[in-house]
Amino acid sequence: MITVPAPAGPGAFVHPALFYQDLAEYVAGVAGFVRTALSADEPVLVAVPGPHLDALRGSLGADASEVVWTDMTEAGRNPGRILAALQDFADHHPDRAARIVGEPIWPGRTPAEVREATRHEALINAAFEGRPATVLCPYDVRGLSAAVVADARRTHPTVIEKGRDLPSAAYTDVAAVSADCDVPLPAPDGDVLRLDYAHGELSAVRQQAENWARGTALTPARRGDLVLAVSEAAANSLSHGGGAGTLRLWATGAGVVAEIQDGGHLADPLAGRRRPELASANGGRGLWMIHQLCDLVEIRATDRGLTLRLHMATL
Repeated sequence: MITVPAPAGPGAFVHPALFYQDLAEYVAGVAGFVRTALSADEPVLVAVPGPHLDALRGSLGADASEVVWTDMTEAGRNPGRILAALQDFADHHPDRAARIVGEPIWPGRTPAEVREATRHEALINAAFEGRPATVLCPYDVRGLSAAVVADARRTHPTVIEKGRDLPSAAYTDVAAVSADCDVPLPAPDGDVLRLDYAHGELSAVRQQAENWARGTALTPARRGDLVLAVSEAAANSLSHGGGAGTLRLWATGAGVVAEIQDGGHLADPLAGRRRPELASANGGRGLWMIHQLCDLVEIRATDRGLTLRLHMATL
């Protein structure tokens, strides 16, 4: 059984990557982590892809009833939603150190999803700083590319490999990882609808997006989600992006994409990824809502401005 150390003291945060070769090693490592937490009367959340949930439940037997289970393929389909889910769980247990298993990257993730999930892994370290908690992140070293595994070493202070828990020599800060994730977005493939807008034209933006979405394969409910997400992004442009912006819309084989560009900046890299405070005057509520509505959100912040690329699947 692999033992992952609990937080060393008040305010300590532990964030190891668990590198596993096969399902047996995976179950041994994660189930051992869970049993150690339960024996210490610590709350446990396991957020991993569905097939792994079944294997872990079977291994834990009666202990499985003491765990909160989440299918990461649903909860973390958009990697921008994951951090808030983990923090919400920890916040529900303010007097105890939470133990969390979070598997945000698995074989089959698209390159864009992997980049945003990698950014998420780096941001965990900033978001949980000063909080007594442990977040264990399993990585399939056979099924994932060498580049993904290398990034895991950069985003986790410690790595559990072949039964040994060691400091990661490659661990680096959030800014360095985020900079590497900010690769240029690929050009749209196919017909693109472009709309430039400014103050006083938000209703026109919504109407144009709705009219365009009617010609796509999105269901009525998903069309509504898309229009609301576009509306929130455009409203942010008008309020924080210099009072003007550009909306582009296009269809892909998997769904639709809306891209909003403006002259704004992203002051807080955690904006939208953690639940905004109700009392905050500017808590990133719009970006939070966008993350909840969309299947993937790609953000690129440069000296020239801010780009949000919102993906909505048709399936």
